[in-house]
Amino acid sequence: MLQNIRDNSQGWIAKTIIGAIILLMALTGFDAIFQATTHKNEAAQVNGEEISQNELSQAVDMQRRQLMQQLGKDFDASLLDEKMLRESALKGLIDRKLLLQGAEQSKFAFSEGALDQVILQTPEFQVDGKFSSDRFDQVIRQLGYSRMQFRQMLAQEMLIGQLRAGIGGSGFVTDAEVLAFARLEKQTRDFATLSVKADPASVKLTDDEVKAYYDEHAKEFMTPDQVIVDYVELKKASFFDQVTVKDEDLQAAYQKDIANLSEQRRAAHILIEVNDKTTEAQAKAKIEDVQARLAKGEKFEALAKEFSQDPGSANNGGDLGFAGPGVYDPAFEKALYSLNKDQVSEPVRTDFGYHLIKLLGVEAPEVPTLASLKDKLTRDLKAAQVEQRFVEATKQLEDSAFEASDLAQPAADLKLTVHTSKPFGREGGEGLAANRAVVTAAFSTEVIDEGANSTAIELDPDTVVVLRAKEHLKPAQLPLESVNVAIRAQLTKEHASAAAKTQAEKLIADLREGKAVDAQNWKVTEAATRAQEGVDPAVLQALFRMPKPAAKDKPTFSSVTLPDGSLMIVRLNGVNEAAAPTEEEKAQYRRFLASREGQQDFAAYRKQLEAQAEIKRF
Repeated sequence: MLQNIRDNSQGWIAKTIIGAIILLMALTGFDAIFQATTHKNEAAQVNGEEISQNELSQAVDMQRRQLMQQLGKDFDASLLDEKMLRESALKGLIDRKLLLQGAEQSKFAFSEGALDQVILQTPEFQVDGKFSSDRFDQVIRQLGYSRMQFRQMLAQEMLIGQLRAGIGGSGFVTDAEVLAFARLEKQTRDFATLSVKADPASVKLTDDEVKAYYDEHAKEFMTPDQVIVDYVELKKASFFDQVTVKDEDLQAAYQKDIANLSEQRRAAHILIEVNDKTTEAQAKAKIEDVQARLAKGEKFEALAKEFSQDPGSANNGGDLGFAGPGVYDPAFEKALYSLNKDQVSEPVRTDFGYHLIKLLGVEAPEVPTLASLKDKLTRDLKAAQVEQRFVEATKQLEDSAFEASDLAQPAADLKLTVHTSKPFGREGGEGLAANRAVVTAAFSTEVIDEGANSTAIELDPDTVVVLRAKEHLKPAQLPLESVNVAIRAQLTKEHASAAAKTQAEKLIADLREGKAVDAQNWKVTEAATRAQEGVDPAVLQALFRMPKPAAKDKPTFSSVTLPDGSLMIVRLNGVNEAAAPTEEEKAQYRRFLASREGQQDFAAYRKQLEAQAEIKRF
């Protein structure tokens, strides 16, 4: 929205921008400015194919929404690194483009009918088990797609899915690999552990040690770089009381609303594809043969199960369920809407082949009264007026802030209040500072160094703010007194852990020489698996990396440092080889290894595509 406002700016601000462009051309030449603007709407190119800035912005928003949904109440916007988010989103778009190009080169394809079936059978697009055009439109609008955009996106996902299945499904493993994996997976180990506790109480620190650590790590003991900002906030909701709806506008909106209602038709079809194996003439002859059998009284459902080449509907007697206008191929839809209930069409040619279409049922739309829609239509009409006023006010705020040397005048022009934030750092904070765009603007060169007002920043679709730096709290050295406790805790842990490590190393040396060490304190575990419960994962990991003992009376030893600084001595007493796997186990291992092999092959394929591609980022 804000970009549109800027693009349509008039007056001296626009003239100033044009003047700057002319000056740039004079200083650097036309070629330089041409190069600078040629790719302004492109985020990247992959083998000459464009990834637009709009696609990138949409991908970033999608990632942000996914994070919000996954983390729920634990989501903290201040922890989001916008630069990293954009880089991640762009990498994902580049990978996607490469895979689509790979799918095209490998001649992967699917029919539009298959795409229709995916849409019609998706539960999120259904109401009471039936496809609903209104529900479909509602869901894809929430995702930010039009119908054509969603179909294109879904088609791309299906192509990538075919490519992934084609490569990933080709992974295979030999019998020797299965047996080797089973031997390692089912192997168990007998071991014992001895804990060597770190003893912080025994550590005596001097003030000189603390001071030396403080001096050596001085850069770690700084106050954060913070800023306090003044800001004005413009909210869309403030305009609702300023607009009214006329009766004639309400009536016009009602007529438009009910005009968009359409009946739902339940179709069934029999499809004979025209493809590399079946010519136009062969497909036509086949559909005419099916038509003749229908004319002799055979059931449409039975013939659909026997002959239809649409895998999504054939087993259901060709039933496609209810759908409204705009879902099917135009030729298919035209024929469907010319039928009466239980009537079967003549053969219909589409891009997929020849169809016989049967109308199974019709659901007429229910036309609501004006009274039942009045509140909704009034809200919608007021919302449209409010949106216009909000856009105009946002433009006015941005222009006024650009011209002003503070926020007092822009606030007065729009009857807004100047607020002051709490101090926040580059990592963000609470309230206003939880928005990454606000943090970025607050620490920008223009705002924090040059003292300018920011541009208008969208906090959400209904709120924009303009801010300026009130005070820059630069990093400063924290006094030793304020970090003394933290330093002592860190040094105490390090010294205690070092002492425990020295003790553990001496114990292991004694054990290797055959000396008895605290036999009563060893904790013995027999036949431990790789997922043994009750054993620290770090200990398990170390255990299964230890070499097999040379003999029963010659165990091997290792040690593991635990999070509290203590050490765990691990004694491997023996390795137990498992019995040969059963046929069922071998089948499970084979599926797992083949899947892993397929994933590795697909990852290697993606890397190969990337290595061979010409990729430009702008």
